[in-house]
Amino acid sequence: MPSAIAITAHPDDIEFRAAGTLLLLKERGWDIHYFNLARGNCGSVQYDNETTARIRLEEAQNAARILGATFYPPIVNDMEVVYSVELMRKVSAVIRQAKANIVLTHAPADYMEDHMNTCRLAVSAAFTHGMPNWQSDPPEPTYDGDVVVYHALPHGLRDGLRQRIHAGSYVNTTRVESIKREALAAHVSQKHWLDVSQGMDSYLVSMDEASREVGKLSGKFECAEGWRRHLHLGFASRDIDPLKDALGDDCLINEAYEASLE
Repeated sequence: MPSAIAITAHPDDIEFRAAGTLLLLKERGWDIHYFNLARGNCGSVQYDNETTARIRLEEAQNAARILGATFYPPIVNDMEVVYSVELMRKVSAVIRQAKANIVLTHAPADYMEDHMNTCRLAVSAAFTHGMPNWQSDPPEPTYDGDVVVYHALPHGLRDGLRQRIHAGSYVNTTRVESIKREALAAHVSQKHWLDVSQGMDSYLVSMDEASREVGKLSGKFECAEGWRRHLHLGFASRDIDPLKDALGDDCLINEAYEASLE
């Protein structure tokens, strides 16, 4: 069975950027996996570190259950996601456990370091999936085959220097948007935090608006998630696009973006 894993920084990041794509892959027989690196312990002005981490762990587990995804526990505190050998070994272990063919992760340039360092860790760990001399933590057997990494659109559709980022492909999440919303709603603690810290009013409404905005950019879908495909060299034997192959008409290639790469 083919396998896809979403690797993001914080509890609720998957729901905002990748849950719809995971659900569509699951519909088509893929095994899906859910991994947030950070515990979410800083995502509250109501509770202390340990209480917040415990609440957010339970919420993330519930969200993964709603999505029908295999859940992996977080490995580090918020704002401590750094690009290190220690963390890369842990991420490598999870990718090997999942035997991932597709890795969905953050944009290389985003508005915060946890997101960008998670991206770097996911990319490097995916690169080691077939390296028997690279020791994961805990030790896990390597696996053969191609791995393709896809980067989500950054928050606000801009990088940290305010430059607009365009998708290489758009995934039609319209028919699974209600399940995606249900999974995000499992992160109950985040309504107050995002209202206070980021002025997002209702985080559910913010997700709806973001999905519709990306759908509008596609020129075809009502709701969508956007992806950019990582260079295949070192990850796959050839330049392949398994997301497009799996999703067919529900994955629209942005021809203008592709042309800009020539």
